[in-house]
Amino acid sequence: MKEISCKLLVIGAGPGGYICAIRAGQLGIDTVIVEKAKAGGTCLNVGCIPSKALIHAAEEFHKLRSAASGRSPLGLSLANPTIDLARTIAWKDGIVGRLNGGVIGLLKKSGVKAVIGTARFVDGKTVDVETEIGLQRIRAETIVIATGSAPVELPDLPFGGSIISSTEALSLKSVPKSIAVIGGGYIGLELGTAFAKLGSHVTVLEAQPRILPLYDADLTKPIAKRLGELGIEVFTQTVAKSYSAETGSLQAEHNGRAIDVAAEKVLVTVGRKPVTEGVGLEEIDLDRTGRFIRIDDQCRTSMRGIYAIGDVTGEPMLAHRAMAQGEMVAEIVAGHKRNWDKRCIPAVCFTDPEIVTAGLSPDEARASGIEIKIGQFPFQANGRAMTTLAEDGFVRIVARADNHLVLGIQAVGHGVSELSASFSLAIEMGARLEDIAGTIHAHPTQSEAFQESALKALGHALHI
Repeated sequence: MKEISCKLLVIGAGPGGYICAIRAGQLGIDTVIVEKAKAGGTCLNVGCIPSKALIHAAEEFHKLRSAASGRSPLGLSLANPTIDLARTIAWKDGIVGRLNGGVIGLLKKSGVKAVIGTARFVDGKTVDVETEIGLQRIRAETIVIATGSAPVELPDLPFGGSIISSTEALSLKSVPKSIAVIGGGYIGLELGTAFAKLGSHVTVLEAQPRILPLYDADLTKPIAKRLGELGIEVFTQTVAKSYSAETGSLQAEHNGRAIDVAAEKVLVTVGRKPVTEGVGLEEIDLDRTGRFIRIDDQCRTSMRGIYAIGDVTGEPMLAHRAMAQGEMVAEIVAGHKRNWDKRCIPAVCFTDPEIVTAGLSPDEARASGIEIKIGQFPFQANGRAMTTLAEDGFVRIVARADNHLVLGIQAVGHGVSELSASFSLAIEMGARLEDIAGTIHAHPTQSEAFQESALKALGHALHI
């Protein structure tokens, strides 16, 4: 058995893991990173990046179909557009390949040694890695667990054949005639909307009383409206039961009534679970919070010298949270004084229209006993939104009533994901309503709605 030693070992080269390793390498720490598949993890290879590529391709094709139908308000027209999904997927794979290669290059540039294989703990300082050429033992002073998460499988609808996860959905070579999406959360609605725009008949089944149950109802109303416009059928308070490949139908129960849903493919998006099995965690017996590894404000686990970052540590399961944790841990290992002091972690739902949330919602602020001011500005009164046919939605700002400190910002609308950094920056910098209202926002842009929402909260919006 080959054996190597290092100062820092990172298990998992997803967004959190590779950022941790790169930053550690920059700081001169002897670092090894282990990845069982491809650098970049779920996000880069089978999640964030490829899904956004498919969403963009679907939107472009949908625009062509709208023009071909003669319904374009812009006066555009063309004849019989088609899509070669295999070619689209190849384009998506090319983007993933470029980014994957970029991560590998950055690891090398930082002096990080990469080992491809499956890691398993032997003890708190030792890990065995099963590689293509045999077992590799790695001894490390410090270990970071960054193993990520995986799709949750339904007991009665295991993955295989027509039952697919988001991973398989992003690799289909042709557009299915019909897709049933189990789960009306952000993953299900992002992919369901994309396939509807590509030409599939899409049915969404959600167990809760409404779609996107983790977001407040005002933010989800424009999405529900758009789903209807796209011909997507939505069944809430509905539980999937079984699937018949012979008839191509999904059996479900809607409000106590049995229904059948035509489905060439069944996309299961009911959540994600931490990847903790097969890693040998039983050998080190870390404290857990439910299924997740428990950590403190420095991402330390219950065992000295072992850290955990990203999805394996719980919600919010977001790539940018993992990245920030990874950078912090690398600096802690290098001797810097760091701890998790973020005021907010923005979340983006890439539906049509998009949703952005940062900080506290109105209900969360009230639940904390804080008296608040709310300012909301609709995109219907925004010139840029009008010129891009994107009038649905709004920007909403939540602030303390006494000193006007901004507590939270939410938006729903076309392209609002690009406003997320402004929202987060305002909260991190401790902005007050007057700061945002007094900042000149370029005209004509959708960002003006941010300024106007602050003005509205102060009682003197200018454009409504």
